[in-house]
Amino acid sequence: MELFVMIDACRRASARSITVVIPYFGYARADRKAQGREAITAKLSANLLTEAGSDRVIVCDIHSTQALGYFDIPVDHIHGQPVILDYLASKTISKDLVVVSPDVGGVVRARAFAKKLSDAPLAIVDKRRQGHNMSEVMHLIGDVKGKVAIMVDDMIDTAGTITSAAALLKQEGAEAVYACSTHAVFRFGSWFIVTSMIHVIVLIHWLVAKEPCYGMIRQIGFMFDQYKNDRVEQ
Repeated sequence: MELFVMIDACRRASARSITVVIPYFGYARADRKAQGREAITAKLSANLLTEAGSDRVIVCDIHSTQALGYFDIPVDHIHGQPVILDYLASKTISKDLVVVSPDVGGVVRARAFAKKLSDAPLAIVDKRRQGHNMSEVMHLIGDVKGKVAIMVDDMIDTAGTITSAAALLKQEGAEAVYACSTHAVFRFGSWFIVTSMIHVIVLIHWLVAKEPCYGMIRQIGFMFDQYKNDRVEQ
């Protein structure tokens, strides 16, 4: 609600244009009706932003790219992948890498990431979801034995997917497990579960109030600063 209040205040102050920066678009997962009588909250949020007076929206690694089509105003979608790749390049990591998608839905993201890492091989964790925010890992597609497994996802929320996948990767003989994600949601204290399962965690956007004592966090702000500067130069 505070965001809509600020947009309205800018509009009433005769702002020439209003660009809304939303690093984490929280309702992007509600992008369709899974069953009857459900709201499509991603579309509702897009409508509210438009009606409030926004002229443009900037998001980062939105969970569902189809949600970008719900906006009737221009939307710029920036990616955190280059930041994570720069971090990995600065570390001494075994050349025997495998990029892992923690679920089938993230295969496109993981494949693009693997191409940037010298066309590293790809593995996929096949999971079957048992209930809301619960998942069960079934089996692994690909080979991780003796390799450094780098899991790539857009967010870590309850950490059920990422920790189950990490356990499976270790069971299948992975030498080390890295988790790379843009948005760190970490509900229900799941941060402590993740740190017990994964060797290195690379995050860009930290959402929870209390910062942890473990892990690598890269700030997301400079990405938006760079984007803003590029637009001004254009």
